[in-house]
Amino acid sequence: MKRIPILFPLGLTVLWLVLTESASLGNILLGLAVAFGMVLSFQKLRPVTPRLRRMHLAFGLLFVVLIDIVQSNLAVGRIVLGLTGKREVKSGFLDIPLDLHDPHGLAVLAMILTATPGTVWSGLADDSSVLTLHVLDLQDPDRWTHTIKQRYERPLMEIFQ
Repeated sequence: MKRIPILFPLGLTVLWLVLTESASLGNILLGLAVAFGMVLSFQKLRPVTPRLRRMHLAFGLLFVVLIDIVQSNLAVGRIVLGLTGKREVKSGFLDIPLDLHDPHGLAVLAMILTATPGTVWSGLADDSSVLTLHVLDLQDPDRWTHTIKQRYERPLMEIFQ
């Protein structure tokens, strides 16, 4: 049998207590029972367990993503308000070849790209080799490809593969 990750059921229990707005003993015990029951029953649905190799890189990646989200918010705000000057805004789809194949790393990459304003994860090849990304302001496709591969994919590969 697989090892039970203790932080996940504890986090679910805390979430339960917040949602019920009660920290009574009965609610704590019910939250723990439901959380551990969920984790045990759902382990069979998740055959691949993530292997985090260099967790310290995740904190650096989080910082990079937060900065990119703020910058993207400002850029999209300028586009929406029409503050681009005479420069034409060209949106489009971009195919990016991927070296990352870990399903957990791909899920994190999808969250990063979709959470960043101006970009949307649009598709992934069946063999996970090509990501299709929609970009609101696609001025330089090569720069976008380089940015995603270096800023996001490379650290995710070091974390998950």
